[in-house]
Amino acid sequence: MENLKFGNDVLFVLLGAIMVLAMHAGFAFLELGTVRKKNQVNALVKILTDFAVSTLAYFFIGYSLAYGVHFFTGAEQLAQKSGYDLVKFFFLLTFAAAIPAIVSGGIAERARFNPQLAATFMLVGFVYPIFEGIAWNHRFGIQNWLNTSFGAEFHDFAGSVVVHAVGGWIALAAVLLLGARRGRYSKEGRVAAHPPSSIPFLALGAWILTVGWFGFNVMSAQEIGKISGLVAVNSLMAMTGGTLAALWAGKNDPGFVHNGPLAGLVAICAGSDLMHPVGALLVGGIAGVLFVVMFTLTQNRWKIDDVLGVWPLHGLCGAWGGIAAGIFGLKAFGGIGGVSFMAQLCGTMIGVTIAFTGGYLVYGALKKLAGIRLDAEEEFNGADLSIHRITATPERESGW
Repeated sequence: MENLKFGNDVLFVLLGAIMVLAMHAGFAFLELGTVRKKNQVNALVKILTDFAVSTLAYFFIGYSLAYGVHFFTGAEQLAQKSGYDLVKFFFLLTFAAAIPAIVSGGIAERARFNPQLAATFMLVGFVYPIFEGIAWNHRFGIQNWLNTSFGAEFHDFAGSVVVHAVGGWIALAAVLLLGARRGRYSKEGRVAAHPPSSIPFLALGAWILTVGWFGFNVMSAQEIGKISGLVAVNSLMAMTGGTLAALWAGKNDPGFVHNGPLAGLVAICAGSDLMHPVGALLVGGIAGVLFVVMFTLTQNRWKIDDVLGVWPLHGLCGAWGGIAAGIFGLKAFGGIGGVSFMAQLCGTMIGVTIAFTGGYLVYGALKKLAGIRLDAEEEFNGADLSIHRITATPERESGW
């Protein structure tokens, strides 16, 4: 029976890892559909290559930093318990690799390729695991301090803050250091529109992410005996709330509509195991409106050229999700309880601080040492030709 339990848990976590791995195709197609056609190939290559670099960084450094576990033993030891420790690493790797995938959307169309790979290694190997270890492995005594101070630890079931807010705030630092795309904003204050190149590809990316998210959230139980239908239904309700709220706030804009479910799902991760489905609906709806409003302010008023709006979507909606778990997770609001608003607020702020500081240090150092931006001619020609020597539709260049 014990072997059967281990086998079931391995299969459960492995399926979750595969579903979240598939989400990276969603990141790729969401970016591909949003950027201009001359940068589509780069979007696809970045996401895949970043995942490979993330695997090395997390296997050799990041996982050990977060959990104190390494794999420098014989294969016989690694295969024990049906290899559960290995598939757990695989599952958590897919979360870690979401960090550069999130950043990629913010810095699209003007970032140099090799410096971004170096940034990926540093972020996944050193920056992300710091807060991951704090939130999910009681590193540095911070959870104990929160519990003593506020009566509860910081709770983030599936990564609203650990993954999404951290990724979004790292992306903000990178975007600020890179600066806007050339021609995006004029000296007179005009905003040049860069509409999405393909709404169908953007929608495909959003759908892939949405479907995979149920592995992201439900499989965060990490054992089949701890699986929760509440997590699944709360994810569904938050997705619904985010979609309808973004449809309304975005006035039927398809870009907002397809990012709406993602906003809701980002926000529900933290408290998906605690909230009542009605609370999850409200959390997702608020996230949908938050994304539309803050994306518009970021792009048009503050002139921060975050191409896919990853700071509003992941950074702000993720932070909202962390805080919301301390509201709608309370019994007074229909939740299961066991959370504290102040613990959630403090934990969220710690994550945001580590992310923005770490992102600024990594990208700031690379900017000084190697440069992180394409030159004017390369950006004009597009990352596809400048970096990869081919476009998404090469027959146009060859006259076919």
